[in-house]
Amino acid sequence: QVQLVESGGGPVQAGGSLRLFCEASGRISIYSMGWFRQAPGKEREFVAAISRSGGNTYYVDSAKGRFTISRDNAKNTVYLQMNSLKPEDTAVYYCAAGQFFGDSEWAGEYDYWGQGTQVTVSS
Repeated sequence: QVQLVESGGGPVQAGGSLRLFCEASGRISIYSMGWFRQAPGKEREFVAAISRSGGNTYYVDSAKGRFTISRDNAKNTVYLQMNSLKPEDTAVYYCAAGQFFGDSEWAGEYDYWGQGTQVTVSS
């Protein structure tokens, strides 16, 4: 079992950048990791995923070219670098860990979730 804690969210103007952190209580090298987000009144949606070694990454189309997911297994931390932020990126961002191989956009594949961190992008 692993506990996940997200941080790094906050208010930012459109066009700005934020780096989200997901710190785990245990070893994350045995988990595939993902970031999801949920905007008010909307369902949770996939943002990005990374395989156990970090060799494979996968993004939702709206994040490609703007967001980068990475991980440091030695620090048990996963990152989401978000550039060129848009108001439609406003949401609570969640980190998730799953005991599967590869990367996945399906929330049901993930076993552990953090409490989320709020990102608010103003125009």
